[in-house]
Amino acid sequence: MKVIPTEIPDLLIIEPKVFGDDRGFFMESWNADTFREHGLDLAFVQDNHSRSAKGVLRGLHFQNPNPQGKLVRVTAGRVWDVAVDLRRSSPTFGKWAGVELSASNRRMFWVPPGFAHGFVSLENGTDFLYKCTGVYDPASEHSLAWDDPSVGIEWPLEGIEPQLSAKDKVGLPLAEVKAFS
Repeated sequence: MKVIPTEIPDLLIIEPKVFGDDRGFFMESWNADTFREHGLDLAFVQDNHSRSAKGVLRGLHFQNPNPQGKLVRVTAGRVWDVAVDLRRSSPTFGKWAGVELSASNRRMFWVPPGFAHGFVSLENGTDFLYKCTGVYDPASEHSLAWDDPSVGIEWPLEGIEPQLSAKDKVGLPLAEVKAFS
């Protein structure tokens, strides 16, 4: 497994070892010992799976209190995946990092607690999997505005009209979200 840092030290791109031949491929997407060897001692309690059409933009979601860390990956299609640092005490507060995740690149993205997370689907039939360190708590869920100019996320939306849920249409700007200490 290869761990690649992003501009925000706690956000990590993870490339698993992939063993392939003319029959297909095999990879370990999660192994507690291997992740622990890389400094990621994680306990997951919930797995989620979503399917999205091209242009569906989900996020930017976070839970406060009861934050979740998320190990995310794509098993069909591709997305532009983004995390925004919402830890006020962090030198990277309000900064974002993004990565393309796809079935073909098999990359994963580690988004620790204290971040807002979202993605835009770049292909129809995109399957997105999340391993979460905390359970979903609707009373703690919030949305950061995906298009907040103070954050300035560079979404690859050329030719795409984002499709948003009702809750994502009313996401708050960074200045108004319930950030972390």
